[in-house]
Amino acid sequence: MAVTYQTPPQVTRAPVADALDAVARAVPLRLRREANWTLRLALLRMLGAAMILSSTGLWLVPVAGADPEVNLIRFGISVVFLLTGLVLMTAHDPGNRSEACFDPVRCELRVLQTGSRGRPRTVLRRSYDTLGGARLTAVSVQWHKTGGSLLIELPIGSAAMRSQLRDQLSGAVRILT
Repeated sequence: MAVTYQTPPQVTRAPVADALDAVARAVPLRLRREANWTLRLALLRMLGAAMILSSTGLWLVPVAGADPEVNLIRFGISVVFLLTGLVLMTAHDPGNRSEACFDPVRCELRVLQTGSRGRPRTVLRRSYDTLGGARLTAVSVQWHKTGGSLLIELPIGSAAMRSQLRDQLSGAVRILT
């Protein structure tokens, strides 16, 4: 019994799709790695507001005896609560963030980190040739060394970013499954 395989018909792509693929491969793709600072800042500000309110609330609680030592301790605690609450209320988003840049022109992965003055500096630079492969999951991209060990894992913000990254890396890096 002979088995024959039929080749599928060749699908021609529109020139516009080819041009979009070329643009997707040529534009550097950047991923930011950052913590959930909006939630952290909200919690810090709520804690700061609670400390400020408790610094004034210490004086609303009736004390059985009007000892000068107790009043001095209450005054010290309320000042510490007030200053700590003000510091927590004025907390802001740190500027020390890292960013991954996938450069299709130079065929390299760069991890940049902004310094104290706001200027980015390169923390990691790897050519696509020296990488073992990349594994794309629904929420992250994992870069592996040639030996198979994990080099870095970066979060992916959306499905569109994932598909752009897959388009950019196809042919340049081995994509692991």
